[in-house]
Amino acid sequence: MTEPAREPRSSGDDQVSVVYTWQVEPGRQGDFQEWAHGIQRVARTFPGELGVTWLRPEGDGNRFHTVVRFQDTESLERWMQSPERAQWHARLTGIARPVHPHLTTTGMESWFTVPGGVARPPARWKMACTTLLAVYPFVLLYTWLVAPNLLSWPVPLRAAVLPLVLSPTLTYLVMPRLSELFRRWLYPDTP
Repeated sequence: MTEPAREPRSSGDDQVSVVYTWQVEPGRQGDFQEWAHGIQRVARTFPGELGVTWLRPEGDGNRFHTVVRFQDTESLERWMQSPERAQWHARLTGIARPVHPHLTTTGMESWFTVPGGVARPPARWKMACTTLLAVYPFVLLYTWLVAPNLLSWPVPLRAAVLPLVLSPTLTYLVMPRLSELFRRWLYPDTP
């Protein structure tokens, strides 16, 4: 199996995720789900493993997605190169095949909706520009309308208001819409 492409990391203290897409053979969804539970149990035994998320297809679809998270690149590398992982992947013959390319994410990529389920993450400068476009109006409104009314609050509470509102708003409302709006610019290689 082709390994996911990774960007070099300068330090090992950042969480890293690998996103896989699997095309399951018709009628083999049960076998694939059984395999998924087994490989997930094995992955949990590896140091640095932070969890596996499985996204099942809607309806009768045969395309499954997996997000594997590790605390750092080194932990992920140990898992990716392990004989245990290789043995489990060998069991997929006739059940499912990976859809390429795999994605490796280390940060803000997860804020961007991936068109069609599989695409390379946008260039970091494009993510930074899009995020700035999303964040700036909220900071401006907060500074203008909210912050002056909180001057009597202790600094830690005042400082907590913006991130408590901004983080879920960006994650669930703003970034998915901006990702769709700027889709052709962020993902020029996708239809």
